[in-house]
Amino acid sequence: MIQKLGKTFWPGILFGIILAAVLCAGPAVGADKPNWKELKGAHFIVYFTGEESFARDVLNSAERYYTRIAGELGYARYQDFWTWEKRCKIYVYADHDSFLKSTGGAEWSHGMAEYNTKTIYSYAWHEGFLDSLLPHEIAHLIFRDFIGFKGEVPLWLDEGVAQWEEEAKRPQMKAMIKELYNNEGLLLINDMMKLDIGRLKTKEGVHVRAALTKDGSPGVVFLSSDNLVNTYYLQSVSMVGFLIEKFGGESFTNFCRELRDGESLEQALKSAYTTITTIAEFEKRWKEYLDQL
Repeated sequence: MIQKLGKTFWPGILFGIILAAVLCAGPAVGADKPNWKELKGAHFIVYFTGEESFARDVLNSAERYYTRIAGELGYARYQDFWTWEKRCKIYVYADHDSFLKSTGGAEWSHGMAEYNTKTIYSYAWHEGFLDSLLPHEIAHLIFRDFIGFKGEVPLWLDEGVAQWEEEAKRPQMKAMIKELYNNEGLLLINDMMKLDIGRLKTKEGVHVRAALTKDGSPGVVFLSSDNLVNTYYLQSVSMVGFLIEKFGGESFTNFCRELRDGESLEQALKSAYTTITTIAEFEKRWKEYLDQL
């Protein structure tokens, strides 16, 4: 329910979690190496315990996504950095329970990308694995390889890039963000900047947040943990999609390069998009983009 200036609004259907994966940048999780079989490609090594045919599909898809995502993010000239001993590792657990037990992930997560070891963890599930989770996690790793860790990089940008690379889901995500926007169920960008979605370990609890209203007036949204996660990821991909679709991939690459080189978020926006000089202006222009969806 959203409360605004004495009126009450219901956001319609509360979407289930569309999240295919969640970022993990912590210490390496354990892998009982003697139990794993492996397949090697140019940029990836897939470790698995089940069917080899599925593992080979994972490997072939990963190689294809690497080429596409590296090109889209302006990383293509560095492709050789992911070869030989620098190849990305993908661990495919037998089922969701064994994945959670080994990684300690949130119960709603289906995969993790670990930056410091360039490793992806998930489990053998066919629905959504190849089309959503795999490009999502590969995008996390490529993005961080390109942008590094020294700059002011908000989590929503990292997650938005990963969601955007789930290419097959873009029309669905746009329709969902449009409905949330029409029902004034989105979060303020300043709130997005502070929110650490990785701290939500369970589906319990209700979260009270300031709502992004169409006319800029004060509003409040009450969200379950499920729907806070869902809204956060939808909003993240929409904000990234806005920058790419409105201003082009080259400007987005320049924006990321400015962040990589240590510029603040506002300065990077100003350098790459001369008409966007503040976070407030970014929010205003993004709302205009949503109005046109």
